[in-house]
Amino acid sequence: MASSSPLFKRWLGQIGADQVVEVLTDLFESGAAFIVDSNSDILLWSKGAEQLFGLSATETIGKPCKTALNCDSGNDPCNLAELGIVKSQAVRIHRRDGRTLNCYRTARAFYDSNGGFAGAIEFLQAQSDTAPEQKSDDSDSFHGILSRDPAMKEAIKIIRNVAETEATVLIRGESGTGKEMVAHALHLESPRHYQPFLAINCAALTPSLLESELFGHVKGAFTGAVRNHAGLFQRANGGTLFLDEIAELPLELQAKLLRVIQERNFIPVGGDSAVSVDVRIIAATHRSLREEVKAGRFREDLMYRLRVVPIFLPPLRERRQDISLLLQHLIDRHNTQGHRHIDRIAPEAMRLLLDYRWPGNVRELNNVVEYAYAVGRGSELGIGDLPPEFREPLRPAATLDQHAALRSKSQNEAELIREALANNPDNLEQAAQFAGMSRATFWRKRKKYGL
Repeated sequence: MASSSPLFKRWLGQIGADQVVEVLTDLFESGAAFIVDSNSDILLWSKGAEQLFGLSATETIGKPCKTALNCDSGNDPCNLAELGIVKSQAVRIHRRDGRTLNCYRTARAFYDSNGGFAGAIEFLQAQSDTAPEQKSDDSDSFHGILSRDPAMKEAIKIIRNVAETEATVLIRGESGTGKEMVAHALHLESPRHYQPFLAINCAALTPSLLESELFGHVKGAFTGAVRNHAGLFQRANGGTLFLDEIAELPLELQAKLLRVIQERNFIPVGGDSAVSVDVRIIAATHRSLREEVKAGRFREDLMYRLRVVPIFLPPLRERRQDISLLLQHLIDRHNTQGHRHIDRIAPEAMRLLLDYRWPGNVRELNNVVEYAYAVGRGSELGIGDLPPEFREPLRPAATLDQHAALRSKSQNEAELIREALANNPDNLEQAAQFAGMSRATFWRKRKKYGL
């Protein structure tokens, strides 16, 4: 929501809200802005709408929105009253001169004191006729993913191929390797690229909130449910839903997710009828789902449904030739933004950057560059511009196999958490990695056992 001065309401009263709204909507000359009432009848029709759709205000005001716009019912479900807000939804409009317009629709609903639909403001903009620029296979950049590494190039090749299909994809990689960027690239390369791409971290919410956010709820489903809420599956209809940290999905929700994948429908929380959806699912995890299945924390049937096409992202420490490429990209970006301009990296600083283990991967590299711009000065990035951990003696990092062996010694989950805290008393992120958990799950487990 926009912010305003305490004097805004007084100013609005002096000018007149109706005049302000009319002027504001007419500022969007490149798109159509209009307002509908509780019956979806058009109350206001902007000049941009007249130009885009070839319909004057006198021809549309007072008419039902659906009749005036003549949308394809399959692309525009007209369920804004239930969704509340729509962002960049693809719709197809049929003009009366026979032309068809592919548009992006953004809208916001309003509700009265009883929770009933009271109207909405909508904005439609024609999609560009220019096709997305196609990157060659030899390019170092692919939808924002920079790499010269052969393993990453192979992953990008898989992304290009699988994007043309409807296959479910599971992305495996450590935290910070760019799993969401890969998921978004898959969406942009797919035929669904003009439909919504929505994402959620399954480890960030409690089970009850996660269920409501994924599947929605009906009015009165629980205390505080004052109106129907469309979940992510419903809002992503026709597009792609990215489920990050899928290994953290509670067992009780795994069965519900399996039903959506198999039956393409679900029942909202508190509802009694199924809602059909067409959503492509892309999941990601930093852990092995096979190991989670063996431990009884993940359903085997769901694993096979999600893992139709696995994509493995190598950690940054195994992409040594990409470090200098990413560094230069980040430096070029920061040179245009801040007060400091870096044009070279001291050899000893570059040696430390190349030899560092990068437990936080590309995300940590970005943080290191931000740190250098914040604390350093001058045109050269030196050792003094790097975070303190780069000036500490290097300690050999435990391998994944060593972590697995250590975890196998801890038969009890509480003992495992105690051991993780004892080995990493000052770094909860490393303690969570030691225990094989996300930071959110590690925090919940500590609270559960009172540790």
